[in-house]
Amino acid sequence: MIIEIKKSIKPIKYENAIALLEKRLNEINTKKKNELIWILEHEEVYTAGTSYKNNELLDKSIKLIKTNRGGKITYHGPGQLVFYFVIDLNRREKNIRKLISAVENTIINTLKEFKINVFADRKNVGIWHKSKTVNNVKIEKVAAIGIKVKKWIAYHGFALNVSNNLDAYTKIIPCGIKDKSITNLIKIKKQKYNNISEILIKKFLKEIRN
Repeated sequence: MIIEIKKSIKPIKYENAIALLEKRLNEINTKKKNELIWILEHEEVYTAGTSYKNNELLDKSIKLIKTNRGGKITYHGPGQLVFYFVIDLNRREKNIRKLISAVENTIINTLKEFKINVFADRKNVGIWHKSKTVNNVKIEKVAAIGIKVKKWIAYHGFALNVSNNLDAYTKIIPCGIKDKSITNLIKIKKQKYNNISEILIKKFLKEIRN
């Protein structure tokens, strides 16, 4: 199966990206185009998934874009790697849980290459990092996952915090979780992450071919 791989250098407006994903979904459904993996950064934006609640928006002055993906409110902006895909489950196993596991494994196994241990949580979807301080253990989210399936074609994907502005999350209850915070890779371990998108693509392709 041929999967087109697209990388954008300049930040992409959220609405434009979603329009392209939905267009590609229809083109895959009518067999006009191939599946897609698209790596990008977004311009600053707050988006709400189908299960968000109004009280999760702490700063009411924020412009909130409602989407059809799963999940709650999150933030996108420069320094965050967004990994979108449009993958046809009609050609694979029609198993959404398996696809989510493939996404989780992609991120976990990629970050192992950078000597960072993270984990998935079935109760709180996403990828989490555990850091120990003198007094306690802190669990923080480093990647958000949101997937939508239409006609057994899965799209949206995940957002991995690399060096983004963490103060942006103080205006919302990110992903509806009050008792845990958000982190990024630079905060976890200050090192270069230049080739991380290539590793993510390689790991994801391996996962969805299993």
